[in-house]
Amino acid sequence: MEYKDSEKELINKITQCVIEQIKRNPKSSLEVTVNVSARHVHLSEKDLEKLFGKGYGLTPIRDLMQPGEFAAKETVMIIGPKGVLQNVRVLGPLREKSQVEISKTDGYAMGIQAPVRASGDHENTPGCILLGPMGAVQLQDGVICALRHIHMPDTLADKWGLSNNQMVKVETCSERKVIFDNVQVRVSPNYVLEMHVDTDEANASGIKSGDKVFVIS
Repeated sequence: MEYKDSEKELINKITQCVIEQIKRNPKSSLEVTVNVSARHVHLSEKDLEKLFGKGYGLTPIRDLMQPGEFAAKETVMIIGPKGVLQNVRVLGPLREKSQVEISKTDGYAMGIQAPVRASGDHENTPGCILLGPMGAVQLQDGVICALRHIHMPDTLADKWGLSNNQMVKVETCSERKVIFDNVQVRVSPNYVLEMHVDTDEANASGIKSGDKVFVIS
């Protein structure tokens, strides 16, 4: 079989990447599964009822990797000063405070300057309007671009000498190989090992859900 030059180049890059993984000392780097986190919304019970009706409950359609978390059937519209995002997935379970997670590209399209923040850090963040089938909610804050992060069980964090909220570097192994700096480690006994990046970061680095990355510091 004859390969085009572009195909040969890609094969060479993939082969080199595999060789690097084989050579890598497993004691010096931690392998992590990465998943791409598309735009989504977390809702409080109060806001859920305003959007979908009194006493409404979310309908799980797919479990996520972290225990107890799921993608719901329900979607909402996010309305900004310059545009809207339709059919944005709601993730469960419910939270004490609603939060909207978008990419920088989404923010440009809607006219919302969402800062990069850790989940739950809403200080000085912009708001938006959420529209559901039964009503609308005006959020005063809570629109963020999620800080890239790793969910890590406490036993594994102890083994690797890592602590909650520590920042590490992560190396990808893709056609557009990059090193992510300032990756937040989030430690809990309830977590399973998983890294989250948003769609902009995934597109820029050429990674997709299910790929492996390596903590290098």
